[in-house]
Amino acid sequence: MNVYLLIGLVIWAYVLSVLKRAQLPAFAFIVGSAGLFFVLISLADPYWIWFATHAVINGVRWFGDLTGWSSVMTKYGMVSIHNATVPVTMVIDYECSGIIETAAFLSLVVFFPIFNQYERVFFSVFGVLWIYAANVIRLATVIVIVHFGGGQLYFLAHSILGRLIFYVLVIVLYYNVFTFSQISHSLYLNFQAQLKRLRRKEPKS
Repeated sequence: MNVYLLIGLVIWAYVLSVLKRAQLPAFAFIVGSAGLFFVLISLADPYWIWFATHAVINGVRWFGDLTGWSSVMTKYGMVSIHNATVPVTMVIDYECSGIIETAAFLSLVVFFPIFNQYERVFFSVFGVLWIYAANVIRLATVIVIVHFGGGQLYFLAHSILGRLIFYVLVIVLYYNVFTFSQISHSLYLNFQAQLKRLRRKEPKS
């Protein structure tokens, strides 16, 4: 571990403990979330970035195998989009991995004062899966537009429409989890209720 990261961790943990002892939850939330975000980003390279990138690549490969509109070179993270005009090769890299958005979401969930520990685990898993699906949908949208509209639409599809779809889906996630907490709590309670029903249906040994 980098010595500067280690020093930063110690300072961050100390400041966080001071804010909690002083009963300043708003400042503890801000400092805790910001600090954890930088820690997660610092620790993401190379393993978590590699994992997130390949998870997205495999999702796109599944879509390409299903439709036949693209082919994926998994080892190199390259997606060849089939179309009738200009050959297009899309590279899935760090930017497309969603690691930054995932780290930001996890950092907020961990220190969000309304949630208890079980809700934090639930929404962390739910949010990671949601952001992953949003990323795959974004790239699948690019494939669909370029396949039917031609290679000349790649910039519009990738840089504008695809990102717009991705960030709208992320905003929906943030709104439901953080802003509209009543919906998020009901989602968690429904999840718990389903688990209880399944447990009741399990045969006794």
